[in-house]
Amino acid sequence: MEKAYRYRFYPTTEQQSLLRRTIGCVRLVFNRALATRTEAWYERQERVDYAQTSTMLTSWKKLEDLQFLNEVSCVPLQQGLRHLQTAFTNFFAGRAKYPNFKKKRSGGSAEFTKSAFKWKDGQVYLAKCQESLPIKWSRQMPKGCEPTTITVKVDPSGRWFVSLRIDDPTDQTMQPIDSAVGLDVGISSLVTLSTGEKIANPKAFDKHYQKLRKAQKSLSRKQKTSCNRDKARLKAARIQAKISDSRKDHLHKLTTRLIRENQTIVVEDLAVKNMVKNHKLARAISDAAWSELVRQLEYKSNWYGRTLVKIDRWFPSSKRCGNCGHIVDKLPLSIREWDCPNCGAHHDRDINASRNILAVGHTVAVCGANIRPDRHKSKGRLRKTSNGRKQKPES
Repeated sequence: MEKAYRYRFYPTTEQQSLLRRTIGCVRLVFNRALATRTEAWYERQERVDYAQTSTMLTSWKKLEDLQFLNEVSCVPLQQGLRHLQTAFTNFFAGRAKYPNFKKKRSGGSAEFTKSAFKWKDGQVYLAKCQESLPIKWSRQMPKGCEPTTITVKVDPSGRWFVSLRIDDPTDQTMQPIDSAVGLDVGISSLVTLSTGEKIANPKAFDKHYQKLRKAQKSLSRKQKTSCNRDKARLKAARIQAKISDSRKDHLHKLTTRLIRENQTIVVEDLAVKNMVKNHKLARAISDAAWSELVRQLEYKSNWYGRTLVKIDRWFPSSKRCGNCGHIVDKLPLSIREWDCPNCGAHHDRDINASRNILAVGHTVAVCGANIRPDRHKSKGRLRKTSNGRKQKPES
């Protein structure tokens, strides 16, 4: 199985200078190629592919004002062009938006393939670097595995990371257990389990909100292109990094626990991108990171031999009585507990939803049934009359 191990490293002054120049060259080549492809389409309706941009890169290296491109390894530059081609492929396939220009303040990355690095005695030697990268090995890689691709990245807060991509031959499948759980995600409680347990939302953003607000206000007052503005930007970026690290750490611990304790995990297939369009709940939903939670459950279930089931987002898990199956017409978010008008059962909104999700998940996992409710029952196609109006057909 293909995996990537990410470590933090602390480059020397020479390594940092070379890596920053490499990342800057990758950014320049990417932006130039993107501008060329965009201009070719809007002016001449021509499509420029990877092979043409690779030829352009060779000609760019011969220009007097771009001679510094020859001072860094050519492999990350070519990889940058390949990434641009992938971005356009995803755009034309409808999977992503149009590619954006890379910005220096966002950090950057450089990808090295096998021809541009050396793996010797468990150490990484990049092209044109005399010394190995001083990596902090926070965890050991599988024995006998060598990286096929290495990506060096610097984040906006100035921290350096290296990702080692390997082919892991080890089988990490866990012993099967007779346990299943349904998950209902929320804001006050990040996850409610069908067992009745509620896991609180750490709300990492709210804990650092005042510090971040103060840092961003200080940043907005600084004069552009000044050294003080760079210092203020770095301070705000470090707070943002602390928020992100805190959120991911909590999600990794939670998902690992759920994977270890359950054979089958059932979740809702939520459209988070559409939900954050609600300006009243956008910040709280983004801080909860529901998409990241499901993403981690998905790849960890593949690693360890577990089953992740996604049910349809339109299934009325909250409005459906788990006792008799009655569905209420309306159930606002302000109502956290309710009584079924049909059987009189008292329900906690989140616990009832998680149990309904688990029950439907068993149906989907066993027979693959479609549990999407009939939201609009059509009685036939509308036909146009002579005056252009639409009329229902006769029954």
